[in-house]
Amino acid sequence: MADHLIRKKGESTWYVKLSIPVAVRPALGGKTVFVRSLKTGLRSEAMVRRLSVLSEWQTIIESAKTGIPLAEGWKDDLINMVSAVDKMVQVQKRALIGEEPPPVEDSPEARAILLANPKAAAALKDWVKDGLQGGIASSMAMFEQMQGALKALIPQALAGSQNIPTSQRLELTELLANPVAHMQTSSITTARLKAFREFREGRGGAAKHVDQQVRRMEDLSKFLKGNSLPLEFDSIDTWIKSLNRAPATLGQHLMSGTAFWKWATKYDVAWREEYKDKANPFLGHDIPQGGGSELAGQDREIYTQDDALKLRQAALDNGDTPLADLIVLGWYTGARIEELCRLSKDSVITVDGIKCFDFPKSKSKASKRVVPIHPSLISTVERLCKDSADTFLIPIKSDGPYGKRSHAISKAFSRLRTAAGFSKLHVFHSFRHTVVTLLIRADVPEHLAKELVGHETGSVTHDIYSKGASTKQKLKALSKLPAIPTTVSAR
Repeated sequence: MADHLIRKKGESTWYVKLSIPVAVRPALGGKTVFVRSLKTGLRSEAMVRRLSVLSEWQTIIESAKTGIPLAEGWKDDLINMVSAVDKMVQVQKRALIGEEPPPVEDSPEARAILLANPKAAAALKDWVKDGLQGGIASSMAMFEQMQGALKALIPQALAGSQNIPTSQRLELTELLANPVAHMQTSSITTARLKAFREFREGRGGAAKHVDQQVRRMEDLSKFLKGNSLPLEFDSIDTWIKSLNRAPATLGQHLMSGTAFWKWATKYDVAWREEYKDKANPFLGHDIPQGGGSELAGQDREIYTQDDALKLRQAALDNGDTPLADLIVLGWYTGARIEELCRLSKDSVITVDGIKCFDFPKSKSKASKRVVPIHPSLISTVERLCKDSADTFLIPIKSDGPYGKRSHAISKAFSRLRTAAGFSKLHVFHSFRHTVVTLLIRADVPEHLAKELVGHETGSVTHDIYSKGASTKQKLKALSKLPAIPTTVSAR
């Protein structure tokens, strides 16, 4: 049975069968063999179908050997369960001596312990009923015993029948014996961050921004735990100072904290109770100046005509024609890199007899615009349209995170720029600064220069009421940009 195929007596259907190694049988409930019908009487089909089944079984066996780790956040779940048991028992003890206990809220942690162990829970209930027949002293002792019994059920509630790795099982036992070793000093738990993420995504939050907010809160939680600090203003101040980031970035960290705080105080019942008298600790900070990025506060440099030629030629020398074409597009349009990477053959339109790029809305209302194609760029655009294999003008092998087409080519440009001897103040976005600067120096009105690159002018009359310049006016303005040769070939 080297091929693991069998037929049962009196049947024409083929089955696949695999013996389970003796060492892992206990982890699989004592099972000795896997058997599954392949639902075919043709041996040739059975030979093919068995492969995926055998692969599935081998994965199960390997997992049984090493164990399947508990889900992320299990330590927080353990602490919450211990806390729930302690609170529940404390309430019962206070009731015994005549104190009025606080209202008991439904505890999902305590419920999880009992649901995972129905037989033990039933026996525990009978035990408590009998124990309460004695006096206060015996009842107190009974509740303490119940406290220990419930805690002993926690591993089963966390792992169920799952075979977890030995190292994690030992860690679970140690934490159960000494939960203070992992007692959280921050309420920013894994479970809360998961709920926060789902809320933000459900409200249409951009994936990148949601990831950033969650990641910043994860970093804060680790910082608070690592330094045994509570979630309060002074702790956040210490955290912000420890980051050594640019002021703008520090501001984004505080805004992420405020977004989480507002969500938790509105939608998380336990958080509302814990922080009901507390002010938002992420507000009112004086952000440290001068730290972080060495480029913080410095203006980006613009490219000269010679700079653009140098960069384009360097791309061609590297055999990277798409990057060379992207540089030319940046020089003649001042468009954002993602806007250029999303240009397709359908983006090339004719308006008033003039070939133009139709840029859809991206970052703002002003980003939706129609821009004439510079006369020196026409032949390049025609070639890109002709050579396009997927309608896009700039070929990209695959999208980057969050569906950004420009991710990989942006990295390639950064490497090219550095190798060509340009500073970090020269970025692809510098082409936007370059185009606006060259247009202004060519006496193009500022509002027209901004309109061409997709910036709001700041004028209510122009931004709200004006339909903008004509295509002919735009072409006349863009034609003032100095031309760069586009026929240079790789050396």
